Amino acid sequence: MATEYSFDVVSKIDPQELDNALNQTRKEIAGRFDFKHSKTSLEESEKEITITSDDELKMRNVIDMLQSKLLRRGLSIKAFDWGKDEPAAQNTLRRVVTLRTGIPKEKSKPLVDAIKAMKLKVNAQIQGEQIRVSARSKDDLQKVQESLRALDFELPLQFVNYR
Repeated sequence: MATEYSFDVVSKIDPQELDNALNQTRKEIAGRFDFKHSKTSLEESEKEITITSDDELKMRNVIDMLQSKLLRRGLSIKAFDWGKDEPAAQNTLRRVVTLRTGIPKEKSKPLVDAIKAMKLKVNAQIQGEQIRVSARSKDDLQKVQESLRALDFELPLQFVNYR
């Protein structure tokens, strides 16, 4: 039987979990005494989150709260580019956090090279912002998944479309 099995390596963020983490952070900010009468806010768009706060201490506290909520919800901190603090209106600070989705070309080539270096009978192809790994043996595919989980590529990797 000459069937091929495959899976896709992707890097994505679950939008519902992200929204839940942001809402939990907003709720905690509203309930904390040290943020009373503060101009702290979290705003999200499709590709970024904008954090606005009064000073550096409150900014660090908001980031710590957000990171803990993200981790509790199963979202990796690696999926976010945390940016730098910049001055904003009314004596506040703003930080733009960019969401990293998809595997960029410059990161996908080392991933494919790492898969090929495993010396398994697998085929890895770059398909846009994901990588398709195929083989005749399910065991080889599972070994590839184990190896990729062990390596650190500065991206959260998920394995989908296992066929």
